[in-house]
Amino acid sequence: MRHSLGALLAAVLLSAGLTATASPAPAAPAPATGLPTLPTSPFGDPPGANDWTCKPTAARPTPVILVHGTAGDRTNLLQRLSAGIKAKGFCVYSLDYGNRGLDDIPTSAGQLKAFTERVLRSTGARKVSMVGHSQGGMMPRYYIRFLGGDRVVDDLVGLSPSNHGTVITAGSNAFTRLVGYACVACVQQGAGSAFLRTLNAGDETPGSVSYTQVTTRYDEIVVPYTSAYLAAGPRTTNVTLQDVCPLEPAEHLFIPLATPSLSITLDALTHTGPARAGFRPRCF
Repeated sequence: MRHSLGALLAAVLLSAGLTATASPAPAAPAPATGLPTLPTSPFGDPPGANDWTCKPTAARPTPVILVHGTAGDRTNLLQRLSAGIKAKGFCVYSLDYGNRGLDDIPTSAGQLKAFTERVLRSTGARKVSMVGHSQGGMMPRYYIRFLGGDRVVDDLVGLSPSNHGTVITAGSNAFTRLVGYACVACVQQGAGSAFLRTLNAGDETPGSVSYTQVTTRYDEIVVPYTSAYLAAGPRTTNVTLQDVCPLEPAEHLFIPLATPSLSITLDALTHTGPARAGFRPRCF
């Protein structure tokens, strides 16, 4: 268990190292529109994202919100997704939340709700879709189930989402409790946590939302990798990358950058319902 927790902390630190080493800058003054603003970031936005002049088209009426994972930010690891989704004609947005995703998950879901409301007001759209990595693929489910997101979310695509948690931060040993002081969300994502029992009680896929989960057999953080899956149903697709692209090497951290991840995501976003169960993605 100590070795597994060490692996988790190493991955969190690596993710943070890929994204930022300094504290986020203060939020910018509120614009004349009165809409909430994003904090300024030394890394800017992912390619094509957060253009607040973007207007959805008849062909692409639903804006897409990218949701980073634990210890992440709105830019890094999401660049390829943002550029690829934008190239298909969507308005794309990405947010920072929860002190780099370390804080209490329901509080972070409230921040996602506020950001979604800003996107809807800015674009005039009726609904949004969401694409999230790790915690970012699971946390929107709290928004959907408990904060009214079922009325405004069309698709949710999770890339290695921690839907049923991980055995890495499960339990109540002293080292796990120590991790919890620095990362409340890490403990909440432990398999069997009170948070996950509440989130997953009853219907795992509420509303008319389409749910697509993409996993990798090499996931070293969401363990076992099949814990990312949601209950089977007509609006649910669960796919493991190596089942459709046997040579795909992506593990947890780099699944958002993998070619088949983008391919499956675009399939989900560009037609009604989740990604097609028989869809053959581009592998390279």
